[in-house]
Amino acid sequence: MLTIDVVTLFPEVIAPYLGASIPSRAAEAGLVRFRLIQLRDFTHDRHATVDDYAYGGGAGMVLKPEPFFEAVQSLQPTGPVVLLSARGRRFSHDAAVRFSLGQGLTLLCGHYKDVDQRVADRLATEELSIGDFVLSGGEPAALCVIDAVVRLLPGALSDHESASTDSHYDGLLSPPSYTRPPEYRGHEVPEVLRSGDHGQIAAWRQKEAERLTKERRPDLWEKFERTQEE
Repeated sequence: MLTIDVVTLFPEVIAPYLGASIPSRAAEAGLVRFRLIQLRDFTHDRHATVDDYAYGGGAGMVLKPEPFFEAVQSLQPTGPVVLLSARGRRFSHDAAVRFSLGQGLTLLCGHYKDVDQRVADRLATEELSIGDFVLSGGEPAALCVIDAVVRLLPGALSDHESASTDSHYDGLLSPPSYTRPPEYRGHEVPEVLRSGDHGQIAAWRQKEAERLTKERRPDLWEKFERTQEE
C-alpha cells in the first residue's frame, strides 16, 4: 500500500477531493492511505505561529522551518519528501510513475510568500512545480500530484488501458476522442472511427497523436523522436 502524507495549513482544502472519485475508491480498496497533517499542530506558542518576516526585508511572510521539520519527523517518511514550489523542477508523468511504485510519498504545501529555504535544502528530497505560474499555496499542486499518482496504482482504474492511452503515457499527447451521436450540428465523427477496422483505427490514432504532439508540444515531440532513434 502507498501512504501519501500531506503537510498543510489547510487540510480542509485537500480532504473533500480525497473523499471522492478515484482517490476515494483507491483508498477503500486498500491501494493507498492518505494522512493529512495540520502544520499548526507542530508549533509551540499560544498563537500557533507558523510564519515570520523575511530576513533582509521585503514584502510577504515566510513559513518557519521548525513546524515542517517536526511534522515530517513525526511521520517518519519512507519515501520522497516533496516541497511543492514554483522554483521546483517540472512535475511530469515520469515522476508520477516513480512515486506510484514506492511505499510512501510526503508532500509539503507552502503558503504566503515563501517557505524557509532550509526546508528545501535540509528536509525535502526534491522540489516540484506543476507549471510556470504561481499559486496562493501548495494545496492545488499537491492535489494534482496525488491524482496523477493514485490513478497509476494497479487496480485504481477499472480499465488499465484507460491510463495507458492517456497523454504522456508513451511520450505523446493522446489522439482526439469521440462518442455518440455520430453527427452533431453538422460536425461528424471521422469515418475511420466508425469503420470497425481496428488496424485503420489504431493507425489513425497514432497519426493524430503524432500530429498534435508536433503542433502543440514540440519539446515532447523532440524527446519522443530521440527515444525512437535510440
